[in-house]
Amino acid sequence: MDFYNVSKNKRKYSIEEEQLMKLIGRNIKNFREAKNWSQHKLSVEALIPKNQVGRIERAEINTTVVSLHRISVALEVHLEDLLSGDLLN
Repeated sequence: MDFYNVSKNKRKYSIEEEQLMKLIGRNIKNFREAKNWSQHKLSVEALIPKNQVGRIERAEINTTVVSLHRISVALEVHLEDLLSGDLLN
């Protein structure tokens, strides 16, 4: 699987993994905005650093399951809701 070869392709994650990170970030942002919450408000409610919320939403980091759980609890959505949607974009 060449898409995992970091030195050859300069990729840390496969295309599918990057798409999944973007999907999760979009879903978090959509749920957060639906509640009219700032990133700061979500970070306070989820007990995670504010800059981490932004980095997750922009798909800059591969966050932990614990952080995703905290975010889903704060947003009052099921964890699987953060993972659902189209991976194409």
